[in-house]
Amino acid sequence: MEREVAPVAGHDARPQRSDWQRNHEQLVAVAATLIDRDGAQVSLEKIAREAGVGSATLHRHFPSRRALLEEVFRAVVERFRLRADELAADDPRTGLVTWLEELTLSAADSRGLTAALEAAADGEPPAADSCHGMVREATVMLLDRARAVGAVRPEVSPDDLLALGTAVSLATEGDPAAARRLLRLAIDGVRP
Repeated sequence: MEREVAPVAGHDARPQRSDWQRNHEQLVAVAATLIDRDGAQVSLEKIAREAGVGSATLHRHFPSRRALLEEVFRAVVERFRLRADELAADDPRTGLVTWLEELTLSAADSRGLTAALEAAADGEPPAADSCHGMVREATVMLLDRARAVGAVRPEVSPDDLLALGTAVSLATEGDPAAARRLLRLAIDGVRP
């Protein structure tokens, strides 16, 4: 039988059968569609059923809901990481605000993205390659640059900003205009 190398989120790449790869891709595609329609709490059993696999197969590919969300939103988060690098070349006074606004608006507009970006409930530090870890790292970089020019209050932490973006995106899911308005009001409290 044909073998392919298929990386598994959080695992080393290892050879996988082609049917394993097809199932994995089908699960991610179906999950993305259902999460967009029904939100991050969509039934894992429903995802498995609509992907044409059993629940056990889904759990072999994704041991937790968080692992599935990580895979579904990895490309989106990678684009935000690259965007942070672009903004780091701009004025530190506007780079952080632009980043936080773009991230929050996208999360408000994309069902499930906020859940993928939230810190793990167990309080463990996020893995650097997790969605939350990549976004936090980018936030730290932009915040440090803004702090260096006095554009933010010294007590503001990256976690404060991420919690703020999360709260706004959850409160305004599906309404990016409201998210922008609320975030701008909140950002006024971040500035010195």
